[in-house]
Amino acid sequence: MRIKTTILFSLVVSLCMASLGIAAEGAAVQEDGKSVAFNRAKGNCLACHAIPSDPKAESPGNIGPPLMSMKARYPDRAKLRAKIWDATATNSDSVMPPFGRNKILTEQEVDLVTDYIQGL
Repeated sequence: MRIKTTILFSLVVSLCMASLGIAAEGAAVQEDGKSVAFNRAKGNCLACHAIPSDPKAESPGNIGPPLMSMKARYPDRAKLRAKIWDATATNSDSVMPPFGRNKILTEQEVDLVTDYIQGL
C-alpha cells in the first residue's frame, strides 16, 4: 500500500508540475537544482563560478563568469540548458565540463540545475 501511495504521489506531483509549467518557479525545484549545483560530487558549479546572490555559496571559483542576471543573459532556457549539457558544442575551447554529454549529471539533474541557474 505504501509503495502505491508513493508512486501515485510522485505521478501526481510530476503531472501537476508539467501541466502548470511551474518547475522553474517552485521553491522545492529551486532547492533541488541548487543542491545539485552546489554538490561538489555532481554539478560543482562553485568550483568555477561565484553566485553573488547566495550567501551559502562558499569558496566560489573565478574561472567562469559569475552566475547572476541569468534570465537576462539567457532568456531562452533551451540555450542555457544546452550550455550546461555541453558547452563545448558552441565553444570548443570551453573548460566547462560537458555535464550531460559525459553523463556527469542525469537529464533530470541538468533540468534542475538549468532551472536554478536561470532563476539567479
